Amino acid sequence: MPRPILRKSEPGFLAHHPIEGGIMSDDRIPAHLEVSGLIRQVGAEGGFAAVIRKGDREAGTLLVVLAENGGNLRVYDRMPQLNGSRKWTLVRSEVVDSKEKVNEYLERRAHQDRDLWIIELDIPQGERFVRES
Repeated sequence: MPRPILRKSEPGFLAHHPIEGGIMSDDRIPAHLEVSGLIRQVGAEGGFAAVIRKGDREAGTLLVVLAENGGNLRVYDRMPQLNGSRKWTLVRSEVVDSKEKVNEYLERRAHQDRDLWIIELDIPQGERFVRES
């Protein structure tokens, strides 16, 4: 039975929304749909989004690079938790690391995981799209 489509304002939204926090790893939506949703959402709010690297269409992992006017890069990776869920975690930041180190990290992750998607979202306060919970 498909899950109901909920608006952000409705109770239960977070439990069903892949970005905002709740879908367990065995109940994931296909990667290409999640990527498409992120791109559309960022575009609708006046930002820019681009696929830097395309991964596996169905089961690819997402790495999200947040930027503001091309700078202040922050890299979020969805890390597995003990309870089986996955949580967005800040793994690199241009504030701490140089831009070269951030790029080296992206290249290393892409080499390690051939299914990896790398998405860049250039929009102020991009963390609202990948909540740390």
